Amino acid sequence: MTDTLRILLRKKGRTVHSVTPQTRVVDAVRKMNTERIGAVLVMDGEELVGIFTERDVLCRIVDEDRNAKETLVSEVMTAQPVVVKSETTVEQAMAVVSEKRCRHLPVVEDSRLVGVVSSGDLTHWVTRNQEFHIQDLVNFITSKYPG
Repeated sequence: MTDTLRILLRKKGRTVHSVTPQTRVVDAVRKMNTERIGAVLVMDGEELVGIFTERDVLCRIVDEDRNAKETLVSEVMTAQPVVVKSETTVEQAMAVVSEKRCRHLPVVEDSRLVGVVSSGDLTHWVTRNQEFHIQDLVNFITSKYPG
């Protein structure tokens, strides 16, 4: 599959949900729940400094018995998250997700954040393309193929 993340983001949208490093964990979690997302990017101005995920909540808040109302995101976020370039193919991004065991990939273009894709976005993209390919094959076999 040669579709790039630039193409995927054009279809999906480039909305990025973010918080600052000074955001309290309880507020970040509320934002994630409100938006029904599994992660928020941590931005210091225009600079991506981390990612805060459901896994961070479980491992660094719940398991360590921290107070979410008093803890700042900067204390428990995953610093220096794995990022990919917008020209990365969907297949390459899926390999990164599998290898690095992360479910969210910030996407950069010229060192600037342009979006984020999740493992679900990638799976949906591949499934959708496979459905189109299967329908083309069915049309070809049943002589419904145009041309």
